[in-house]
Amino acid sequence: MRELNNINTDYESAQRVCWTGRKSNPDIGNQYWYQKIELYDISDLKNKEKLDIAILGYVCDEGVRRNLGRVGSAQGPRVLRERLAKLPVHFDNKHVADVGDIICIDKDMESCQLAFSKVIGLLISKRIFPIAIGGGHDMAYGHFMGIRDAIKNRPKRKIGIINFDAHFDLRSIERKSNSGTPFNQIITELEKSNETVDYFIIGIQRQSNTKKLFEIAKEYQVDYAINFECESSNEEMKLLQQRLIPFIESNDYLYITIDLDGFSSAYAPGVSAPSSLGFTPYFVFKMLLFLFNSKKVISCDIAELNPIYDRDDLTANLAAKLVDFIVMNNTN
Repeated sequence: MRELNNINTDYESAQRVCWTGRKSNPDIGNQYWYQKIELYDISDLKNKEKLDIAILGYVCDEGVRRNLGRVGSAQGPRVLRERLAKLPVHFDNKHVADVGDIICIDKDMESCQLAFSKVIGLLISKRIFPIAIGGGHDMAYGHFMGIRDAIKNRPKRKIGIINFDAHFDLRSIERKSNSGTPFNQIITELEKSNETVDYFIIGIQRQSNTKKLFEIAKEYQVDYAINFECESSNEEMKLLQQRLIPFIESNDYLYITIDLDGFSSAYAPGVSAPSSLGFTPYFVFKMLLFLFNSKKVISCDIAELNPIYDRDDLTANLAAKLVDFIVMNNTN
């Protein structure tokens, strides 16, 4: 991909070594992800048949390091693929490919974000649905900018961000951007061209965000649901969905980003900032199904899988099942 040639980053095409699993009788067809997945180099996209969904890795935890978090999420994309490979396949008529990794070098996170945005933009411009896997949540800035660039000439181009997260990630940049600044960066970048973006966070924990961050959220008219509102009961779910309906209706596209630290550490110990007060997988799966039913979801990512601190592959397995669920329920 020529657009990456002058950017200080590395790219690695999809690797078969990440996609292995239990052998099955070839006469009964593909039973597991490792048998179904297609492996691509992004430079070959022009010459291949139509893809429906592409998995792209963001191999970077420099933003987490700058944010004084537990580094290790750069290993997330590899381990997620290894767990996903072993899951059974329950989709038939979708072409799903692994298109490799954008890799941070020389601690140059900004170049990694730029390269990442170029690939996201390419995928969306080809009507391929991206599922990005990280990597620090700083990838959200590059991801959003890639979506924005891909749809800039479409008649409808208003993007709403829905973030499943314990944190606002709205910090102002003091010296360098990091995993705690991406949504502030998006908002301020759009302000330069008199644009706005709707941002809704699901799972905010008061103990994980300063009063200043709540003030920034109010200033930018950011909406959010506190973690105690994120219960799996039908009543709580319906209340939150009702709050989201105006948000969905006022946007042309939805970008969904999932920070694994929003889950309770009982389900996701392998993250940069674990917490016992997070939501459950069932809550997120139900909310994702509701959001996909809007037919407006244009792209998704899963951030901050940190295999170094995982336990019994709980977090990696959860992340893999999230990818599988997104693939099964994406109808765009």
